[in-house]
Amino acid sequence: MTDRSLETLMDEIALGLADEAEMADLEARALDDPALAARLDFARARFAPLDETADPLPLPADFWSRVEPALDTAPAKAEDESSAPSNVVPLAPAQTALGRWRATALGSIAASLLLAVLVGWMSLMQPDPVVIAVLVNDSGEAIALVESGADNTTRVTLLEAPNVPDDQVMQVWTKPEDDGLPVSLGLLSSGTSMTFTIEGLPTPHPQQLYEITFEPAGGSPTNLPTGPILGKGLAKEPVT
Repeated sequence: MTDRSLETLMDEIALGLADEAEMADLEARALDDPALAARLDFARARFAPLDETADPLPLPADFWSRVEPALDTAPAKAEDESSAPSNVVPLAPAQTALGRWRATALGSIAASLLLAVLVGWMSLMQPDPVVIAVLVNDSGEAIALVESGADNTTRVTLLEAPNVPDDQVMQVWTKPEDDGLPVSLGLLSSGTSMTFTIEGLPTPHPQQLYEITFEPAGGSPTNLPTGPILGKGLAKEPVT
């Protein structure tokens, strides 16, 4: 049994999807292997929040009376399917289907849990911006939102899909000092929202200028804005 298959089996046990024989075998091994027991306990604890979100539902009063005939007649049904009583719940199709959807279910649950962890981690790691600027075009329409942190990590969120010429690229600029030169934060080469981090700049401040221009492919040849301005705006300090 590979380490990966062991991890999958422990997840199946934690979710109640493993066969009873597999569960008994692994739990017996865990009695003699503290490391394995700890891993099994971790798997159960990892999926415990799923149990807490589900409301317990009682089984129907006639559940076992419907299941027991199916268990007793399962071999006979395999030989003569037409002889099964009409009120018998067929378990064989369900057991066959279980093997097919078990891997898919585990994969979906694992992906959902991983996404939740990543979103939570990103929320914790993303610092609050010290300034925010709304960039507007010549018509006064908002085209982008700029959020910049104390370490000059700047998130540029486009609010509309710009029509960028084939031979040009969008370039983001700022002026850390009112009487200084514009500084390039980076290229929006993919035409989508991006995050930039520039070292060596002072902490962003209110009234700091941000703008996006159209530049030749590869960026401005002079390292200064040369093309038409797509949008610009002055930074504001967010109210906290």
